[in-house]
Amino acid sequence: MKKITFLLLFCFGVFTINAQTKEELEAQKAEKQAEADKFQGEANALQAQIDALPGWRIGAFGTIGGSLSNFNNWFSQGTPNNVSGNIGITANVFANKIEDKYFWRNALTANLNWVKLDDKDNGTDADSDFNPTTDVFNLSSLYGYKLSDKWAVSALGEYRTTLLDNFNDPGYLDLGVGATWTPLTDLIVVIHPLNYNIVFADNDAVFDSSLGAKIVADYTRQVGAVNFRTNFTTFQSYKDGDLSNWTWTNGFSYTLWKMIGVGFDFALRSNKQEAANFQGVALEAADNKLQSFYTIGLSYAF
Repeated sequence: MKKITFLLLFCFGVFTINAQTKEELEAQKAEKQAEADKFQGEANALQAQIDALPGWRIGAFGTIGGSLSNFNNWFSQGTPNNVSGNIGITANVFANKIEDKYFWRNALTANLNWVKLDDKDNGTDADSDFNPTTDVFNLSSLYGYKLSDKWAVSALGEYRTTLLDNFNDPGYLDLGVGATWTPLTDLIVVIHPLNYNIVFADNDAVFDSSLGAKIVADYTRQVGAVNFRTNFTTFQSYKDGDLSNWTWTNGFSYTLWKMIGVGFDFALRSNKQEAANFQGVALEAADNKLQSFYTIGLSYAF
């Protein structure tokens, strides 16, 4: 009986010591976490002061996605002997010069994708080279002279085209003037009621340049390990509504280890001129379906 009582007391004592130790460790953890939160808040405040200083802000992030497969005698599929692959690359680059009296914001966005499928049993199929599928390129430059902390008179040049296939056919060059609103440090809204949309294309029957209004909204930010950018750009033609277009692009990357992480890019576009050119019909007869793409894969940020 004494042995049992001693054993029970010993177990109770061990449990009490462990419980006290756990409580003490949790209290120490809470104390350290509070200190870490305090230092992180101070670091964020210092970074905000650094971001507010005049000078250049340069950054970039992108996504790389790819796969390669080789099948031999895999009879459960329709093409048992084939080599297939996919490569996708996106890039979001910005270089902004912010001064007390003016700003100069430059941005580049590109999304390129290649796909291949080589049926080794079919000598008449397409060649085994990688062929371009997704092909997006956008370059913009915005200059503004500040009237206040939030408003500036501005001039914008923006060029959009494809690089891998049908370069500059079509290509769009917007040149315009107006005002820029900057309600937040990382958000800019461009409102240019005087903008000329120059279209470069071989099919003059569908593509046409015109005068209109240009609106751009761009939000680019880095929060810890997360980089993201969303950009909406639209041209509204004064000549003909069928010559209007808009594009909404989004880029996101999350750094997992050093500069390596995961990335996701997504975009929507509406352009009736492009739809008519692809369908081989007159502009007014085109079925202007919503265009879209997305890319997901590994990312590299610097």
